Amino acid sequence: MESSGSGSGTWQGLILVGIVTWICVSSYLNFTHKIRSLIQPWVGRQVLGGVPLILRIQKCQNGVLDAFFSALSCVVSVPFYTAFLPLLFWSGHGRLARQMTLLIAFCDYLGNCIKDVISAPRPSCPPVRRITATKDEEDNAMEYGLPSSHTLNTVCLSGYLLHYVSSSVGYENVSIQYYGFALACLLVALIAFGRIYLGMHSVVDIVGGLAIGVLILGLWLTINEQMDDFITSKQNVSSFWTALSFLLLFAYPTPEHPTPSYEYHTAFNGVTLGIVTGVQQTYSQFHHEAVPQVFSPELPLAAYIGRVMVGIPTILLVKFCSKSLAKWILPTVSSALGIPIRSSTYIPKLKLDNVHANGKKTDESKYSVGYLQRLCEFLCQDSFDIDTGIRFFQYAGLAWSVVDLVPSIFSYINL
Repeated sequence: MESSGSGSGTWQGLILVGIVTWICVSSYLNFTHKIRSLIQPWVGRQVLGGVPLILRIQKCQNGVLDAFFSALSCVVSVPFYTAFLPLLFWSGHGRLARQMTLLIAFCDYLGNCIKDVISAPRPSCPPVRRITATKDEEDNAMEYGLPSSHTLNTVCLSGYLLHYVSSSVGYENVSIQYYGFALACLLVALIAFGRIYLGMHSVVDIVGGLAIGVLILGLWLTINEQMDDFITSKQNVSSFWTALSFLLLFAYPTPEHPTPSYEYHTAFNGVTLGIVTGVQQTYSQFHHEAVPQVFSPELPLAAYIGRVMVGIPTILLVKFCSKSLAKWILPTVSSALGIPIRSSTYIPKLKLDNVHANGKKTDESKYSVGYLQRLCEFLCQDSFDIDTGIRFFQYAGLAWSVVDLVPSIFSYINL
């Protein structure tokens, strides 16, 4: 038992040291710029060359197709999955919910890293007609193009769901596998075509999303059992994942121009931390394999609807409280430690202070005597964006409430 715990601690330490080493080496050698200079020109030519095909596809435009592909894009978007996952946890399918949460986070991180490393443009609008029916699509349009996140996520999540269902009913049932695979391929094809039709992506983005999605899915199907075993039964999980989540806030490339991609990564990084720590603490009470599942005698549909009615307001309240606490605590702690901070969204006062500071530069180097300030200088930043920490903590609190606080309430009121 001790040797197992020691071995687990050893590889956890190696992973964290490896990430720190990668952050330092990649920053020093400027890997992002070098990779971008090699790949971006080629991708840009492919995007430009693909415009005539997009225009031919958009010649068949009509209101019905606009609405259909816009709705389909919403159904397979990250915000939709984020809203759907709590319902999956509360339905009793904890293992599926855990795996999909981690898989979405992995896809989101890797896909957005590649987007911001390459910083390849989307199809030019005009001449391409870009349809952004929702605020989420407007934000997506501000990101870079390669790879298509919708295509990548659909490949991974539909593929994993097919694997989960097949393993649950038995692989000998060939008909379920056949129809499931056909349905997954149809969904991927519709999503891919829809992203081109909506003017959001070119063919090279779609092909990149397909290829990367297949690679991630293959990797995930290889390690998902070990990953779930680690989260539910190993030692030092919470401390390791906290350190990992913190490092991943820094292990992210700087794009050519600012995009919302890092914000999405920060939010889902927080979600993953909240889920992992919550499940680790309450696995034996609420998330083991024998918990009642929806439509069973122990959890009828009426009780499940009651869970949703209680759970949704609770997690929204926790998100609000987590955000408010973070807005109060993080600036206070940063000030006490001497960490220079800025805010572009959540704390207007810091935004005004930064404007004034930029307008009147003073010799501040004589005050920079702490190690944390030297770390800031080492990372080539005058200050840290406190919005990142606020966003991270509010989503971590929300996710923790989904798997810990809300199930405790269900248990208390017999739902």
